Amino acid sequence: MNHQHDTSQNTSKETLHSVSYDVIIIGAGPGGAFAAYELKEKAPSLRVLILEKGRSIEKRACPKRTNGGKCVGCRPCSITTGFSGAGAFSDGKLSLSPDVGGTLSDILGYDEAAALIRESDDIYLKFGADRKIWGVDKEKEIREIRAKAITANLKLVECPIRHLGTEKGYEIYAALQRHLLDAGVDILFNTAVEDILIETSGAEDGTVREHVTGVAAADGARYYAPRVIAAVGREGADWLNGQCEKFGIESVPGTVDIGVRVEVRDEVMQFLNDNLYEAKLIYHTPTFDDKVRTFCTNPHGEVATEYYDGNLAVVNGHAYAGGEYATHNTNFALLVSKNFTKPFRTPIEYGRKIAELSNMLCGNRIIVQTFGDFRRGRRSTEERMCRNNLIPTLKDAVPGDLSLVFPHRIMVDLEEMIYALDKVTPGIASDETLLYGVEVKFYSNRLVVNREFETSVPGLYAIGDGAGITRGLQQASANGLCAARAILAKKEGASA
Repeated sequence: MNHQHDTSQNTSKETLHSVSYDVIIIGAGPGGAFAAYELKEKAPSLRVLILEKGRSIEKRACPKRTNGGKCVGCRPCSITTGFSGAGAFSDGKLSLSPDVGGTLSDILGYDEAAALIRESDDIYLKFGADRKIWGVDKEKEIREIRAKAITANLKLVECPIRHLGTEKGYEIYAALQRHLLDAGVDILFNTAVEDILIETSGAEDGTVREHVTGVAAADGARYYAPRVIAAVGREGADWLNGQCEKFGIESVPGTVDIGVRVEVRDEVMQFLNDNLYEAKLIYHTPTFDDKVRTFCTNPHGEVATEYYDGNLAVVNGHAYAGGEYATHNTNFALLVSKNFTKPFRTPIEYGRKIAELSNMLCGNRIIVQTFGDFRRGRRSTEERMCRNNLIPTLKDAVPGDLSLVFPHRIMVDLEEMIYALDKVTPGIASDETLLYGVEVKFYSNRLVVNREFETSVPGLYAIGDGAGITRGLQQASANGLCAARAILAKKEGASA
């Protein structure tokens, strides 16, 4: 029986609407998908519904492939929404250490987080992930990289990586989607959730208690369940933050990560790419003592535009395991992490305002600037960029001046980080190195959760990147397993 429903077509929703579920999951990204997987594996009779604002994976396609690299502004964006979330078109790197990709170890303890990561990794292998692990068999080369990093005052974070590649990751998530449907999970695509349904009830002692009862979709339909998992990903972080404000769900200010995507020729990064695939380096800048980190390295990759609600364009990057889409360039992010104190409570809005300023200057596209122009404080031009060895992979990026977008402090942080990286992999600080802006990670105000990932509203669970708990595929997937097990344990306890 097929339980997939695409509400953009004339499929009937009355049957689903009239059914009460045991668990409703908002979002079909890695966290939501793995939660559904675990629920049905351990309790096949459970009635599970996933609501996803984007499309099913087989209907997710970016027109840039057939449009000369130009974004046409699809709504919803198939890069950021749909089954497996941004993971379907991401580079597909699975970080196999609790030290990278989130805060599960802070909530659960290091050993439990590591065990969950291993279990989620086994599921990826079950669905066809490559068994090769990067960063574990090149001890001599890694020691050399670490020595150079120490000289430059950079910290090398060692983390084994399993690389899926964008095209292979798509196949893996397609297989997972088929598995969930065959297991009896109802999935409503093209169905955005407008509100979480929360009711209050009085107790005999006069106190008033809240509890979750389901969700209201944007089209007016309502779906009911005593357990709801919010797994909305970064794309839904702003919406989830609004729900926290609307219903008084407890949260605390999160980190703001803002920076650029750097693009160089593969030759510049070859030693790091060949031995680590993704070198995770952290720097505390000498001028401001701000934390800057490398993130999401894509050998042979391409720089891409992502669009969020409100037509906000931000930059990202992808890589492919091989084949026709492989390029001669490597791209990675440099992100400046800022933690604010009270009364600041809007990290998403702060990042959005900077991205909006960039969009305003270049017609809702991405600004690109050479590092030579960046450090000289002048606008890049197409004529000067054409002199270089490096050909930009984001074809519709607009040559411009990032100093008109970023605060001075972030500009200084980025420049100092690039010079430090140049000591580890010479050529990064070349005049022709390309900087694309703005890259911003929309981490929500972090929801306050217990060890079971239940929020201050009983029955409402929050997981993944959108809840400010994880920052990558593997920890989000592991987070889904953990929340599902907590729900199953409570259900067993209630029936005992």
